[in-house]
Order: sequence, then C-alpha cells, then structure tokens
Amino acid sequence: MRDVLVIGGNRYFGKRLIDRLLAAGDRVTVLNRGSSAPPAGAVHLVADRDDERALTEALGDRVFDVVVDQVCYTPSQAAIARRVFAGRTRRYVMTSTVEVYEYEHSPAAGVPEDAVDPREVAVDLELPWDEARFRDAHYGEGKRQAEAVLAAAPAFPYTAVRVAHVLGGEDDFTGRLAHYADRLRTGAPIAVPAANHPATYIHVEEIADFLFWAVGQDFTGPVNAASHGTLTTDEIVAHIPGGPARFQEVEVGEVSPFSFFRSYGMDNSRATRLGFAFTDARQWLPQAVAETLGKDH
Repeated sequence: MRDVLVIGGNRYFGKRLIDRLLAAGDRVTVLNRGSSAPPAGAVHLVADRDDERALTEALGDRVFDVVVDQVCYTPSQAAIARRVFAGRTRRYVMTSTVEVYEYEHSPAAGVPEDAVDPREVAVDLELPWDEARFRDAHYGEGKRQAEAVLAAAPAFPYTAVRVAHVLGGEDDFTGRLAHYADRLRTGAPIAVPAANHPATYIHVEEIADFLFWAVGQDFTGPVNAASHGTLTTDEIVAHIPGGPARFQEVEVGEVSPFSFFRSYGMDNSRATRLGFAFTDARQWLPQAVAETLGKDH
C-alpha cells in the first residue's frame, strides 16, 4: 500500500488515475481548490497550490511515497512545489506535455526526450505567469520552464511525463473532435496548414494506465508517453460521420485542432525500454472517436 498525493486530477485522465490507485489499495489524497470532491475513499485537502503558505498548512505533517502533479503549468508553481515537497516524497511525477517540443520538428522516428533537456532550459520567474491569458498563450514554455525548475535540484526525485495529444472518453472536455463533426455536418471548410504534419496521440485510458505505472517506478527525468504510430488529420476525420471533408489550406493563422505546421511525433522508446507496453494509435482511434462523439454524431 502506497501513500499517493494527486494534485488536481478530478477530470479526464486524472480521475481515471485516481480510480486506478484506489482500486489497487493505495491510500490516496487529492488536493485541489475545493471545486469538486474526489471519489469515495480518497482524502480531500483544499488549498490553492499557488499559495505556498496555504499549501504547507493544508499538508500539515503528511508525507507521501509519490506525488502526482496534474496541474503544474508554470515555473512559479514548480518552484513552490519543489520547496514544499522536498523531504515529503520519495518521488514527484509531473504531468508535462508534447508541447515542450513546439520548436522541435520531429524526425520520422519521433523526437526523443533529450531534444529538450530541462537542465538547459532558461527559467524566468519574472514573467507574468499568474495571468491566465499569458499562461495559456505560453503553455509549452510554461511546462518547459516548470520541468527546468524541478531538474535544477539534483536531490529532488522527479519525472516529467510528456503526454501526447489525448483522445477518447465520453468526458473529453476539449471539443476538438466536435469541431470536425460540426464542420462535416454543415459542410463548412476545415482549415489546415498547406503542409499538414502528423502527430502522436494516446488514448485517455492508456495515459491513465501510464501514470499509474509510473507511480510504481523509480526512473527520473523526462519521459515521452505516446501510443505507437502517428495520425494525420485525414485519418482522424475519416472516422467521424458526416458529409465529405472539405479542407481549406492556409499558410498562416489559426488552423483546426489536430492539424500542425510542424510534426509532433514523439519517440516513446525510453518508456518502452523501461517496461511500459503501448498500444497502436490506429487500433484504438475508431473507438476513441465513437466514445467522444457518442450517439449525437
């Protein structure tokens, strides 16, 4: 039995992770701002993770085997977490993102973890990270710098799980697949780059499995989490019912979700060597689309 703290995680693959931990018999504590209660069986702590004093007071004298941080978006948040959890946990698992590679055009085999070494990423705590608009506009940079803060403390046992684009589940809150379904139904054009590149993906259940597996491991540093293979916009749209797709190529500007000006493929060989068995994205794609769009589409 392990003592596991999950920060955030009350929706999508976070809540699936909590369910897996509870089913395994782990003692689970969930910390959030009180917006929603965790599942039965989990201890609930309420605090704003951006408030170091409140976070410290909420934790009291608790210590954990593992902390899984689902909502660390900025270096400021990482700095608070590093101070607060130093000596409180033997392992700190931060949910990061494929977006840390936003400037790395991946080769055919996918971009490896060392393409972005957090020990070499510059950190600027003076940027307005507490402003939601700035934070959202600099999502990848925020995650990169958050990783860098954790990596700067050699004695802090962390891993950063760089999550591929997630698909599947009836509770997908992003609306990305619905974007395509609406355009197919109405015949509206789908904006894509003139050179539209593929990306790696992972099913919502698989990333929950991966995080649950990572809780029980002892490796450190960044690790890519992505199903085998890449998917193109065409391949995803082909599984969405409706009229024929009408793509409109654009050179610059906003494009539809899951269409990219650069390749977002990740190399998952490190996680595979460590012992996690990924599925193939093309095998679960039809199921993922059906789960999310449901009977209405």
